[in-house]
Amino acid sequence: MVPVLPREHRGLDTLATAVRDALAEPRPCPAADLGAVVEDAVRGLADHISSEEPELAARHPVRWTAVSLLSGDEAPSVRGALREAAAARARTLVAENGSPHEDAELLLAEGRYLWAHRVHAAAVRGPAESRATWTDRVDRVLTSRWAGLPLFLGVMWAIFQATTTLAKPLQDGLQGFFSGPVTSLAVGLVGDPDQGGWLPGLVVDGLVGGVGQLLSFVPLMAIMYVLLALLEDSGYFARAAFVADRLMRVLGLPGQAFLPLIVGFGCNVPALSASRVLSNRQHRLLLGMVIPFVTCSARLTVYVLLAGVFFGSSAGTVVFLMYVLSIVLVVVMGLALRRALFRDSAREPLILELPPYRMPTLRGVLLQTWQRLAGFLRTAGGIVVVTVTAVWLLSSVPAGSGKGGFGGVSVAQSLFGALARCIAPVFSWAGFGEWHASATLVTGFVAKEAVISTMAQTYQTADVDGGAQPGALGPQLRATFEHASGGHTLPAVLAFMVFLLAYTPCMTTIAAQRTEIGNKLTAVSFVLQLAVAWALAVLVFQVGSLIA
Repeated sequence: MVPVLPREHRGLDTLATAVRDALAEPRPCPAADLGAVVEDAVRGLADHISSEEPELAARHPVRWTAVSLLSGDEAPSVRGALREAAAARARTLVAENGSPHEDAELLLAEGRYLWAHRVHAAAVRGPAESRATWTDRVDRVLTSRWAGLPLFLGVMWAIFQATTTLAKPLQDGLQGFFSGPVTSLAVGLVGDPDQGGWLPGLVVDGLVGGVGQLLSFVPLMAIMYVLLALLEDSGYFARAAFVADRLMRVLGLPGQAFLPLIVGFGCNVPALSASRVLSNRQHRLLLGMVIPFVTCSARLTVYVLLAGVFFGSSAGTVVFLMYVLSIVLVVVMGLALRRALFRDSAREPLILELPPYRMPTLRGVLLQTWQRLAGFLRTAGGIVVVTVTAVWLLSSVPAGSGKGGFGGVSVAQSLFGALARCIAPVFSWAGFGEWHASATLVTGFVAKEAVISTMAQTYQTADVDGGAQPGALGPQLRATFEHASGGHTLPAVLAFMVFLLAYTPCMTTIAAQRTEIGNKLTAVSFVLQLAVAWALAVLVFQVGSLIA
């Protein structure tokens, strides 16, 4: 045994030396002793595999196959009869152990940990700890049955409140930078879009206005990622998964499912890939269908923009409530899908190691922040640029009897405006049946980051003779929602945010879903997201307009 502390780069050289010595003089490694009852079950199943499945025994280590089957893992090349035999032995193992709250996987995990502790006790000498550690005392509160979940929600509310408060001055500065010096520089280089020409329109109204508006949210994303990295590096997020285990049980999912859901708050695509940590296929399918209801960081930029424009000092609370609604949607949709499609999914235990609390390292926090921020910037530099260009192109093509030629037509009279007006009536009951709002939702299918760039782009070029300025996005949004809602502005804005939360995250998520859960369930999920989003938006606006 070699003591190492990778976070501080201590013990790594000693570990490398130990590995070299072990490779130079290899010695047989004894299998972990999992306890008498478990070992009897493993030996019995291993003998069954050796006698009944000789081909399988020749391809894979027999003990490994037996342990995998007893744990419920999807061991390769295993026929149905052997799985049934393994399941029967697992049930017998649990019955012999006498605890109604355990299953075979948990018993095997406990056996491994007990063996590891015995090896550690035999190899390591140190002072015995007769009293509870600082971590134990803190965990009595943070992981308690009653206080754990409210405290977690309080921590997340503080993060969003701090994010919106700290980022606002930086956002305002960047928005002024893009609408001022950058726009002036672009006009000097390619010309004034008000004077005509396709290149000035693309560069100034399209790329500078759209992508610039999006990049002004980089400080917000950076602050949020730093705060989340601090929680993760301190060891608190593991406690959040432990606290959420009871909630996951309601959905028929194990506590490990909370970890992909946490990843989904950053991006739904890696969250779908992270669903593979669940060994049960039914659990993976169910989780893959509810992950798109987790509000990702791309949607956060739109929440912050709208909350800042319409709710002022309460913006942080409004954004936090959107995340709470996201969690509620995951629970409700999980319950509905479980009863409709996954009634036979079996329950699995939560096996999770809680690390001690520790001081986050500057290197670890900065590395995690940069990795997540770089992903956001790659999206802005890829999908958003393509979307902005496509919107500008459609906005430059006259539709029907529109005045002017290519590049000389207002957005309202362009092909893009015509398409948006066709969709807008669908949202009239939700209070935002106006073509500017529906246009952003169309590009949001490609990427939610494109919603903001489309807002900025369509308003900037809404009237080629009106000289609309990039910095006027807030007043233009207020005018749009006030007109579309008949004066019920705030309910309409909330309905728009709810629709944005619940409908299809992006095309990349659809592709990831197709990989993880298949074509049929992806199609069901796509239709379900649209239906739920529309119904919730209508409900929010109709109820809100009666109250407000």
